[in-house]
Order: sequence, then structure tokens, then C-alpha cells
Amino acid sequence: MSELTLVRRREIVSALRNGTVPRRGIETLAVGLERYVAAIDEELNRAALGHGVFKAVRGDYGTGKTFFARWVQHRAQAAGFATAEVQISETETPLHRMETVYRRALESLRTREWEEGAFRSLVDRWFYALEEEVLARPGFPAEDASAVATAVGELLEQRLSKVSATQPQFAAALRACHRARVEGDAAVAEGLLAWLMGQPNVSADIKRKAGLKGEIDHFGAGGFLRGLLSLLQQTGRRGLFLVLDEVETIQRMRGDVREKSLNAMRQLLDEVDSGRYPGLYLMVTGTPAFFEGPQGARRLPPLEQRLHVDFAAEPRFDSSRAVQIRLLPFDEDRLIEVGRRIRDLYPTASPEGVAARIPDALIAALARKTAGKLGGKVGIAPRLFLKKLVGDVLDRVEEHPDFDPAVHYELQLAANEMSADERAAAGIERSADDIALDLDAAGTE
Repeated sequence: MSELTLVRRREIVSALRNGTVPRRGIETLAVGLERYVAAIDEELNRAALGHGVFKAVRGDYGTGKTFFARWVQHRAQAAGFATAEVQISETETPLHRMETVYRRALESLRTREWEEGAFRSLVDRWFYALEEEVLARPGFPAEDASAVATAVGELLEQRLSKVSATQPQFAAALRACHRARVEGDAAVAEGLLAWLMGQPNVSADIKRKAGLKGEIDHFGAGGFLRGLLSLLQQTGRRGLFLVLDEVETIQRMRGDVREKSLNAMRQLLDEVDSGRYPGLYLMVTGTPAFFEGPQGARRLPPLEQRLHVDFAAEPRFDSSRAVQIRLLPFDEDRLIEVGRRIRDLYPTASPEGVAARIPDALIAALARKTAGKLGGKVGIAPRLFLKKLVGDVLDRVEEHPDFDPAVHYELQLAANEMSADERAAAGIERSADDIALDLDAAGTE
């Protein structure tokens, strides 16, 4: 694991210690995903050629849907794509409000160069490139700031002509943002960038300077997404890889909201397929219940038809090129291999000492014990296994020279550190919160 920096290794271990999926460095933990590489790379290349690509990923809890999506994000960034991840929820990011999905996507936008603030950085780079092109014109009055702003604005409009035909406000806001920067009006420039990102509560005075009115709505957000794709292409990106994670939450929404969300997904799929979003690779993740259950895609036959795949009886014969792929639960070998990788990348001054005190056999035993306490369901075990390996074993070995995990450590799993699925696997009585969630869902029928 020498290719990882110390900072990156600490980030990975910190996320696992908290029981979450790391944002970066995830490729080092990818075990058993080799079968998907060719199809994913092929689809990324298709998006880079200006096509729209859609992929649905299904899997039960513990199969690693979020992990898989972030692994693909890593591959996409390495291939020159910008990436964004949006977690669907009833209150924060309902799927039927495209303007909210767009805003969350812009907030999470990342590239290989920029982990945060990618949209602002891309706009800065684009403005600079346009200015350089204008100033390179023979005889252009470079000292005339107003002339520069006007010429850049005209060039900007030309580059966004296809977007402007259906969503002129996107180009208008960018043009006004550039002029504000040239004039040294940072407040207006930042306000217009915020408005372009879908942020609410931008003052009317700022919008008035660009001839803008109101906020971005559901229908306008689609046009702004096309504008973003064009901007990415103008700045040398090959496209956008966008993940809509946990779409199964749609099942728990109020009846009318659920119907709107399902229809919004159907419309989005059709628009991607029709080429409305050139360069977009859209991935959605959800549980089998969403794709097959009565409160999911089946409630909207046109959506069910678009997502349907005849899975073979033998999962090993599944096609990774299908519109919907299913992830398989971890088996014992994969679980142990990931455990070994975590031990080997753990940030320590004495990696040989850590490896000697935590041999492969001990990692295998911890994996089996964790799965055993979860009813023998290895597929449910990865999150808790890695959390315990880092927080209870590796950290203690690092901090206490006399700590011998084979002697001093006994695995304990508390109900309050488990998810509802983990508690169910462990045979722990369902909590009042779990029951309330079911009652809420039933009450929407």
C-alpha cells in the first residue's frame, strides 16, 4: 500500500473507524469487482463521446452499493470526468424536485484536482481560458477592461449557444459573473455563482444585475444540468458521473410524493437515453425491494420496464453490461482479504510489528466471529467487521505495546451501534424507531 500517502491512509482508517465508506482511496479496498471493470470503462468511454449512459445498481444491505458507486467515481475521475454524489431522501433531497438534486450535485462536485469547490474552480479556469483567447487576438486593447468583459461575454455566449437555446439564463448568469469580476464586484460575482449552483436566497439586487428573476425550478434545473455538462466539456472534462444513492427511500415516502419521485426517475432515464444530457453517466443505487417490491419501481410500469433485467439463476453469469446489475454479498474470503488490506495500510511507524501481532489467522477469526454474531450472515458483516478491526484491534495494538488481541480482546456488538438490518441479522428485538419507520411507511398507503 506504499502508493497511498499517509494522509490518505489516515482518511480511510478514520472513515472505517466511524463505520462509514471512505470518500477517497477506495480503490485499494476493492475486492471482487474485477468483473465490472471492462463494462464500466466502456460505458465511461461512451459517455465521453457525448452519449448519455444510465446504470442501476441493486444489492441488499452489506453488499456495498455505496462502496461500488465510489469505486466507479474513482475510475471516472481517473478517466477525466467530474463526479457528484447525491443521497436521495424524503426531506433533504426528494427525487421529484430536480432543482434540489441539481443543487446537491453542484455542492458535491469533485474532480481529480479539486475535492471541494470544484464548480467555482472550473468557472475560474474557464474564464481565464476565454480571457487568454480574447487577449491573443491581434490588436486587441488588452488594457480596456470593459472591452475584455464584452468580448469574453460574447465568446462565452458562442460556446454555450446550444444551452442558451433552451436555457438562456445559464449563460446570462455566467456572463454577468465574469463582468462583475472584471469590475471588482466580488459580492455580485459570488452571488451569481451561488445562484448558478441552485442556492436559494440570493438577493434580488444581485439577480437584477444579470437580468435574472426568481429561483431555479424543477424544469429549469434540467437546462442548468445541460449547462454544467457544456461547461465541463469547455474545461477539458470528459463528462459527469452522477450517483443518486439510496433510491429505495422513495418507498417510504408519502404516497403522492412517491408517485412523483418514481415518475421523475422515469423522465430522467428517458432524457438520458434520448441524448438530452450528452456526457452524463447516471448511476442509481437501491435495494432489491425498490426494483421488485410493490412500493418501488413496480408502481410505475413504464419505469419497471426500463429497469427490468432477467437475471440468471447463477449470479456468476450476470452481464455487467446490463442496465441493472446486482451486487453479491461478501463471502468469507473477500471479507478476510479486505481485513488484510486494512491492516497493511494502517498508518503506523511499525507496520511489521502490527502485522506480527495481528496475523492473518487473527483477522480470519475476527471476520468469522463478527459474521457469527450476525446469524452467520457474512454479507451483513463488512461494516461492523472493519469498524471493530480498526477501532478495537488496530488502534489498541498501536497505542498499547502490551496489548495482545488474541488474549485481551473479546468481540462485543451492542445494539445501539447496529443498523436495523444488522440488529435483525443478530436476532435483536426491533427498536421503537424501526417499528415507527414501518408504521410511517404503512400509513402512506
